[in-house]
Amino acid sequence: MTVTVVDHGAVRVVTIDRGAARNAVDPATAQALYDVFLAFDADEAVQVAVLTGAGGTFCAGFDLKTAADGRAEAWIGSLDIPQDWDDPVAQPRPGPMGPSRLMLSKPVIAAIEGHAVAGGLELAAWCDMRVAAETAILGVFCRRWGVPLIDGGTVRLPGIVGQGRANDLILTGRAIGAAEAERIGLVDRVVDTGQALEVALALAEGLVRFPQLCMRADHVSARMAPGDLAAALRREWASVAVFAAEGQAGAARFAAGKGRGGAFDAI
Repeated sequence: MTVTVVDHGAVRVVTIDRGAARNAVDPATAQALYDVFLAFDADEAVQVAVLTGAGGTFCAGFDLKTAADGRAEAWIGSLDIPQDWDDPVAQPRPGPMGPSRLMLSKPVIAAIEGHAVAGGLELAAWCDMRVAAETAILGVFCRRWGVPLIDGGTVRLPGIVGQGRANDLILTGRAIGAAEAERIGLVDRVVDTGQALEVALALAEGLVRFPQLCMRADHVSARMAPGDLAAALRREWASVAVFAAEGQAGAARFAAGKGRGGAFDAI
């Protein structure tokens, strides 16, 4: 089992647990995350979710080894977005990382230890709030492998940090620490290493104490309209063609060990 679910009263903790792959998401894990968050949104017994990763890492992105050896081909091929898709609420669809195309009615908080990079950063951006350990590292690391952002990163990052700062992150692929991430608004709380989940749980438990219908109504109203989000995700998905042109070769370089230790020399 690569995704675990534990309830703490009305708070549900969802943990990615693929330690050998630094919690990189393979197709089976993506499907599990999608299913878990659909179930969370429908479950009247829980009000807030926390998404985290096991073993001191949030998520290293999509598992490029499965892309390099062809195991992910069928999964990616199943994710095409119809041109008439216009409502992520009424017509939920999975993204490559799992829940990244969902618009839930309940809040989700990311508890980030270690790396939240590439698709892992997109998962963190999908969440409604982000708590990061002071030693956390965030970045669009897929830039170095020719793998496009196709899990909402190009849609959500500009909304969170502004267009200029999003341009910096998306174009350079550079790593940023938790202090800079907090300064630019990418994370909401910076805490001691090892405390991200505890603080995220406390934050979630605080949200549970509010009248829920009012909080959710304000939360939904403050976000991008479903039709606008669907249109933006459809536009972003057009970049999936880039993966065939550059990303497969980049994934093969990654699988061969080029990215070990965070090396940036991908070409």
